[in-house]
Amino acid sequence: MEKRAINPWKWQDARNYVQAVEVTNVAGTLYVSGQTAIDDNGISSTADMRTQIIQTIENLEKVILTANYELKNIVRLNIYTTDSASFFENFDVVQTWIQKHQIKQSSTVLEVKSLFETLKVELEATVVK
Repeated sequence: MEKRAINPWKWQDARNYVQAVEVTNVAGTLYVSGQTAIDDNGISSTADMRTQIIQTIENLEKVILTANYELKNIVRLNIYTTDSASFFENFDVVQTWIQKHQIKQSSTVLEVKSLFETLKVELEATVVK
């Protein structure tokens, strides 16, 4: 598998995403449903945004690793949140995670009216190998 980031500008580098990702010679593609801060028993978190982001990332990692894919090969990460201001106040959690795993993904952040039950953030990913 080969990946190529397409960035006509430099400003997105500070935000830890790319404008587009070209992938060739793919052996597999994993389309991950939106992951949220739901525990192993199916209970939705009532915690604050930062705690929910951390748990959501942990759940996303669990799905990807269970499928035998690598986090660094996330090529698309869509983020849904019920509170953009609060999400971006805690965006360092996401940025640190992206940098740690050397992820170069295209990305979209959308504020939505609501998510399931008490959830504040949802991450949806596409991963290749």
